[in-house]
Amino acid sequence: MTALANRYEFVLLFDVENGNPNGDPDAGNMPRFDPGTGHGLVTDVCLKRKIRNHVALTKEGAEGFNIYVQEKAVLNLTNEMAYKAFELKSEAKKLPKNVEDAQKVTGWMCANFYDIRSFGAVMTTEVNCGQVRGPVQLAFAKSVEPILSQEISITRMAVTKKEDLEKERTMGRKHIVPYGLYVAQGFVSAPLAEKTGFSEDDLGLLWNALINMFEHDRSAARGIMSSQKLFVFKHRDKLGNAPAHKLFDLIDIKRKEGSEGPARSFKDYTVTVGTAPEGVEIIEKL
Repeated sequence: MTALANRYEFVLLFDVENGNPNGDPDAGNMPRFDPGTGHGLVTDVCLKRKIRNHVALTKEGAEGFNIYVQEKAVLNLTNEMAYKAFELKSEAKKLPKNVEDAQKVTGWMCANFYDIRSFGAVMTTEVNCGQVRGPVQLAFAKSVEPILSQEISITRMAVTKKEDLEKERTMGRKHIVPYGLYVAQGFVSAPLAEKTGFSEDDLGLLWNALINMFEHDRSAARGIMSSQKLFVFKHRDKLGNAPAHKLFDLIDIKRKEGSEGPARSFKDYTVTVGTAPEGVEIIEKL
């Protein structure tokens, strides 16, 4: 595995059509939005979940590409695997007293779980495997324009119990965004990658996941979601050659000339990229 020699930032443009990209359970599963501006939001946790799912699908059974945070995972049992690998006995809520043993346990978790060496993890459960700060981080994605959240009535024609056969059919509701273009920004730290073992191969898998993570994440609730553009900023040096926020500002998204009314397609927008500063290369992956 080749260690990272460069710092990276990236910008992902993705959209949703007649779907709910990230429901808020505290608001009846309405699409998340900023109440001050009306712009839609998708959390970093939501995006990481989709990356995890894509890696689990494409690397199923491959050594070193297990997923730590997954449905119905029992983290204490997972952490115990690291101790068993080195024939160590865990002590409740404590790392091994020997520093080398503690490093072995944490290192084993990084080596075997893609999401730990990518995003990091707090593994200080009853079976303590330490904490890892991951090199890959994402911010909340935000829509380019304010979104319109619609509540749609739905019915269920079937009934659960035989005695309800002649009753009126059950009514329900679902929330959708007719169309929204979202921008997600992310960061990859080379120094932190060295600590977790995040490699060039892992980075390539991350790009692949960002491009394809919606393709096997289809559901009636999410409508049509698609990755539209992926811009990668590759720095010449490990510590970087320009501030991230100035690089993000190079991506300019505007309504296309002649496009009027509510946007209903990615074709309603034009995306331009400014000139990168010295020491930074802009790579368009999608």
